[in-house]
Amino acid sequence: MSVFFSFDGIDGGGKSTQLKLFCQWLTERGLEPVVCRDPGSTAAGEQIRSLLLASDDSTPIAPRSEMLLYMAARAQLVDEIIRPALEAGRTVVSDRYLLANVVYQGYGGGLSVETVRQVGAVAVDGVTPDCTFLLDLDPAVALGRMGRQLDRVENRGTAYRERLRAGFLAEAAVSAGKVHIVAADREVDAIQNEICSIAAKLLASG
Repeated sequence: MSVFFSFDGIDGGGKSTQLKLFCQWLTERGLEPVVCRDPGSTAAGEQIRSLLLASDDSTPIAPRSEMLLYMAARAQLVDEIIRPALEAGRTVVSDRYLLANVVYQGYGGGLSVETVRQVGAVAVDGVTPDCTFLLDLDPAVALGRMGRQLDRVENRGTAYRERLRAGFLAEAAVSAGKVHIVAADREVDAIQNEICSIAAKLLASG
C-alpha cells in the first residue's frame, strides 16, 4: 500500500524531530519509508534550496520568483522521487510540501493564495499527501526553540510568523480532514503518540 505523508508547520515547532520518530515507527512496522524534504532531495532541488534559504539577502528574490523557484524544486521532487516511490507501492514521508508555499508565499508573503494554489497544482501534477501533520505552536515559543542562525525566511519577523500560523490553521480548516492539527506544546512522546495513532488508522483503512 502506498501512502504519502507530509509534515508542516512554522519553524521551531518540532517538525524535524517528529518526522524522524515517525519514520522509525514506520520502519518498525515493515514500512521502510522514502523520506524527502521540500525543497530538496534532488540535485536540482538542493541547488534551489541553497538559493532560497540562504542566511542573508545577498541575492534579492522577488515574491513571485521565490514562489516559482519552490514550485520548480517540487516538480522535480515529484517526478524524480515521490511519484516513482508511490507507483512502486512505497510509503513516502516529506518534510514540507505544497501547503508550505500556500502559507508562506500566500498568507505570509502577500501573493494571491488561489494563484499559489493553481501554480502548485501544475507543479505536483496530481500528487498530493494522503495525510499532513501540522505541528502547531505559538510563534514566540517556536522562535525561542531555534538555537541557530535564522535563514532568509525565518528572519522576516514576528508579524510574518503570526500570519504563517493563521494561514496554516485556515488551510487545515478547509482540508477535508487531510491536514491534522497536532498541538506541539507538549512532550515529544505525547505528540508522537498522536501522530502514530492518526497514521495507524489511515494505514489500517487501506
